[in-house]
Amino acid sequence: MRTTHAFSVIDSHTAGHPTRVIFSGLPALKGETVKDQRDDFRGRHDHLRGLLLHEPRGHAAMVGLIPVPARVADYGAFFISSYIYLDMCGHATIGLAKTLAATGQLQSGTPGFSLETPAGIVDVGLRWNADGELQTVHLTNVASHLAARDVALTLADGTTVHADLAYGGIWYAIVDAKEAGLILDPDHVGAAMQSGQAIKTAYKALAKIRADLPQADPSVLFVAENGAAEARHLVVLASNKFDRSPCGTGTSARLAQLHARGRLGVGETYKAKSVLGTSFDAVVVSAADGKITPRISGIAHISAFSTIVCEGSDPLAPGFLCR
Repeated sequence: MRTTHAFSVIDSHTAGHPTRVIFSGLPALKGETVKDQRDDFRGRHDHLRGLLLHEPRGHAAMVGLIPVPARVADYGAFFISSYIYLDMCGHATIGLAKTLAATGQLQSGTPGFSLETPAGIVDVGLRWNADGELQTVHLTNVASHLAARDVALTLADGTTVHADLAYGGIWYAIVDAKEAGLILDPDHVGAAMQSGQAIKTAYKALAKIRADLPQADPSVLFVAENGAAEARHLVVLASNKFDRSPCGTGTSARLAQLHARGRLGVGETYKAKSVLGTSFDAVVVSAADGKITPRISGIAHISAFSTIVCEGSDPLAPGFLCR
């Protein structure tokens, strides 16, 4: 068998959503910062993203994390996904912490580390149990804020939903699941993805004619509240892609929304649950000048140590996605 590519990877899932950390097989990248190196990868090596993440070696929801050198933090990493590049990814950062612990790169008892991402530097705190196993990862994310409230979006079928636009490392349109007529459970994910894609399309059209709105392509965060301090989350990323976890950056955006609306104070906790029943605990650490510092707590679990290979004769070497 003749191979053209071989990559050493470690797969994990954080509350259900996958992270693939790629440790070897990638070309050297240029750039002083993590963002520069991410942009160099995107400009010169984007073809590898499909090989690493798409079928038949991955799937639409796979997220990749590429460790790179950092000059201003303990570690550096950028995030690749099946469709786009992410400036920040909370679940993948938690997955990286678990991966570093599982490979002995983080010794038991290490209190934490700093991570440079394209969105900025985040702090990662670690809690270990008595057996020396990593028990909880506490991610202090980049500053998050609510940018627009109650944006009326008219969908293609003539119905209207309202969204708050908030930033938590990436942009989210936060929509009440009940208003959208959705049930957030595994049996109704297909309907949620269709609705989420319709909302994304409506927002992009509206943002073109309203300069006061964030000029972004937001993911859609549906929330089903269970009191003020708990809600079920479902993030729709594309028409065939949703976040299995409660979403780390999405939860950060949700904290910013709740704080700006006076519903969650500094130091108060919030529980974000996924459609799978897994959860993140979150808190507003501090707030100033219309922005908050969010902290998200969760844990990841290792699912595979493997080598991804690509034969030179493989007609599907670039990978594929079916929508």
